[in-house]
Formats: sequence, structure tokens, C-alpha cells
Amino acid sequence: MFQSEVKIRIRYAETDQMGYAYYGNYATYYEVARVETLRALGVPYKIMEEEGVMMPVLENYSKYIAPARYDDEITVRVFIKELPSVKIKFAYEFYNESGQLIHTGETLLIFMKTTTRKPCKVPENMLEKLKPFFDKA
Repeated sequence: MFQSEVKIRIRYAETDQMGYAYYGNYATYYEVARVETLRALGVPYKIMEEEGVMMPVLENYSKYIAPARYDDEITVRVFIKELPSVKIKFAYEFYNESGQLIHTGETLLIFMKTTTRKPCKVPENMLEKLKPFFDKA
């Protein structure tokens, strides 16, 4: 399993009248955490797109446990729990500054050639960087 951690500060513009992070913003938080996770892995999404592969979202799941509030710094733990093939699943856990789990989620994305818009296998460089995290001891 590969794991990464990203910090996100809840901005005023992202909150509702109650001062809670608006639920619709979590898809954006997933994207921020996902892009930073790929960067930490050494496979920047921008480079992947420049090399002809994009990753549209097929599924998005969210579970709201407790609110994130304006100016909170949220820790997002991102997990890739299985080696990708044509699809890749990311799992997310959001923790507030007290370490309380406040949100969980998952996204399922597909690898797609930018030129043909057809599904393709995971880029080889990503697969090679992920394999060591899944080797059985």
C-alpha cells in the first residue's frame, strides 16, 4: 500500500453560512490531495498528461463524520491500496487539528489516452514506482 499525507487549510470562501467546509468542496480537496500524492510518488500529473495519459474520475464517494471549519488545517491521508491496471482507486481520510477523523472518501479513476480518449494501462513509470510498496515480504 502507498500512503501520502497532504495539508489543506479551509478558506473562508469554501465555507457555508455555518462556517463549515461546504460539502461540494470535498471533490476539490480530493483532487488537491491526489495531485500532491502523485507528485510525492514522483509521477506529477502534469507530466503524465504531457506524455499522453489523463485520469478522469469514474466514481466519487464521501462520508461526512464531523465538520471541517473555516481556517482549520486539515490533514488528508491518501492511500493507494492496490496496484492499478486500467483503473486506480484512491482512499482518503481527513483529520482535524485535534487528530479526529472527520471525513472519509474514495475516488476511482481510469487511465485514458489523451489522443484517442480510450482506456489504457497505467503508465509504466507509475507502476514501477508503486511496485515496491506492494511487494510481499
